[in-house]
Amino acid sequence: MTAENFNRTMLALFGALVFLGLIMEYTSFVFAPQVLKVPGFALPGSAEAPAAAAAPEAPKEVPLPELLAKADAKKGEADSKICATCHNFDKGGAAKVGPDLWGVVGRPIASAPGFSYSDAVKGLGGDWSYEKLDHWIANPKGMAAGTKMAFAGEKEPQKRADILAYLQSLSDQPVPFPK
Repeated sequence: MTAENFNRTMLALFGALVFLGLIMEYTSFVFAPQVLKVPGFALPGSAEAPAAAAAPEAPKEVPLPELLAKADAKKGEADSKICATCHNFDKGGAAKVGPDLWGVVGRPIASAPGFSYSDAVKGLGGDWSYEKLDHWIANPKGMAAGTKMAFAGEKEPQKRADILAYLQSLSDQPVPFPK
């Protein structure tokens, strides 16, 4: 190896090390960890707990009769558009993927003619009350584990009440809302 080649090799090695050092310094600057002024959580046995660690108050659940008193059937009809992909809302309508929902309030559970219910739904028993329908719309699989219904549920209580008001309108003899 000649002196000229040796110098080139050493210069290339030195340049690579300098470049690597610059990259490491840049990444540690960009991705530097943030140091907190106070711990993120209260340690056991500490004298005072930070105010931020206090559990937030759970929102007060409004009773279903109050929600139904404010319910809007027109909004419920709009909110139930997703239900129409599997359910029929027409009087005397045939079952689709799900049973017909005309007159569902007050009807015995798993009783719509022409529809094959899952064993989970058949096992519920009783009639479809507003309370049961509210629970069903909120979480079908939570109410009847093993149901074939793929709907995940509506978490918003007022939307559920609006849908229940719409379902009430789908009857020749509407069941009155609970007081």
